[in-house]
Amino acid sequence: MFAGLMLLIAGVMRFFDAIWSLSYHAGLPEHLQGSVLGTNLKTYGWVYLVVAIVLFVNAWGVFLGSQAARWIGIVAGGIACITAVWWMPYYPIWSLTYVIIGALVVYALAAHGGSRHTV
Repeated sequence: MFAGLMLLIAGVMRFFDAIWSLSYHAGLPEHLQGSVLGTNLKTYGWVYLVVAIVLFVNAWGVFLGSQAARWIGIVAGGIACITAVWWMPYYPIWSLTYVIIGALVVYALAAHGGSRHTV
């Protein structure tokens, strides 16, 4: 339940990031000139929108108890941790938040997401 909620929250956060990136009409902020995906914020917006959709679908799968969604969630949590580090110089608080959420999702799915065996 915890991992599903965290995936859902991370999806909502990425969705809002996508809305901001797609609707931002001013010039590129100066501190984003050397960012990873280039200088076009629309690219970030579309990537974040796809990631948000994947996180929403994955959260639903985790709520339903799907083992495939569990493994995808572990990978997604790991990728979230790694990619959040790239944004650390630009947005340290948000990046740290994403790293913590990703690490907690990986832990919750790896430690408590397996099939239940009754003894």
